[in-house]
Amino acid sequence: MSAPEDTVCPYPSVITRSAPEDRVEHQHIRYNPLRDDWVLVSAHRMKRPWQGQVEKPPEENIPRHDPSNPLCPGARRAGGEINPEYEGTFLFENDFPALQPDAPEPGTDEHPLLQAKSARGVCQVMCFHPWSDVTLPLMSTLEVRAVIDKWAEIMADLGSTYSWVQIFENKGAMMGCSNPHPHCQIWASNFLPNEAQVEDRTQRAYLEEHGTPMLLDYGRLEEVRKERLVLQNDHWLVLVPYWAVWPFQMLLLPRRHVMRLQDLHSEERDSLASIMKRLLCKYDNLFEISFPYSMGWHGMYDTGCHGMYDTGWHGMYDTGCAALTLPPYLLAKKDTANVSGTPPLPQCTMP
Repeated sequence: MSAPEDTVCPYPSVITRSAPEDRVEHQHIRYNPLRDDWVLVSAHRMKRPWQGQVEKPPEENIPRHDPSNPLCPGARRAGGEINPEYEGTFLFENDFPALQPDAPEPGTDEHPLLQAKSARGVCQVMCFHPWSDVTLPLMSTLEVRAVIDKWAEIMADLGSTYSWVQIFENKGAMMGCSNPHPHCQIWASNFLPNEAQVEDRTQRAYLEEHGTPMLLDYGRLEEVRKERLVLQNDHWLVLVPYWAVWPFQMLLLPRRHVMRLQDLHSEERDSLASIMKRLLCKYDNLFEISFPYSMGWHGMYDTGCHGMYDTGWHGMYDTGCAALTLPPYLLAKKDTANVSGTPPLPQCTMP
């Protein structure tokens, strides 16, 4: 459907009209082009009385260094290994991995409803900082940049062997984090997870139909509309996706077409460190608490078993290169409702 001439912005395929008023006030479903599904939006329910859980944020008294904390420098981990006295980032193999590189083939079953395939990979843990009482928003921009550089190095290294590399952070006990030390996890697998397969399919289809990457068009659209744009700098956009499911969910997008985290140049990495810190500080300040969230990065796979397709990448803050963030808070400040801290992995995982 073509738009009236006065509503077309300089970007291709981007329309600048605002949403109809009744769409904002009344229930409707919104299309998520990344997942090819629909989200029910019932905005009028925000007016309902709230008698749910109301509590003061818990007092946090996390020691800077705890010898019994297995993520601290010099501490002993569950498998008996002693951590080095690291002063920056620190990467190690997860002592309780969900994926292992030498997993055997599963047994076969002739029934079509009882199918299984091999699942091999590696699981790693990356500490952001030697101190347990800091988080990404409390770290300096240079320290956050060091984290980004390490992420890029890991993605390039594991991506040469495995089909998919997922970096994600669960911050806070509310999101299921079992250790207060600042860290994330990396899962690399020999298969494309469900979410990655869907996103690959939808972005391929969009690119073939429109000739431009979906997320590049979407970022430009939100930059023009300014209805859901939260932060921006020379290289990045932070926005609430039109199809958001969680309150305060954010999508972090590069302004140019980039396929993988390791493809970012130095200035883009500096800008990413800056805008991540700004976003996470806003979360902390809004709720007056060290804000819990889940965050994950989605990029383009590049191994031989699946080939290459130039659809781009994004981050998600399970707050969504892209990064996605999904926070647990439903209302403002001290009115809270807990949601399970499911990591922004692209596939369900059973313990």
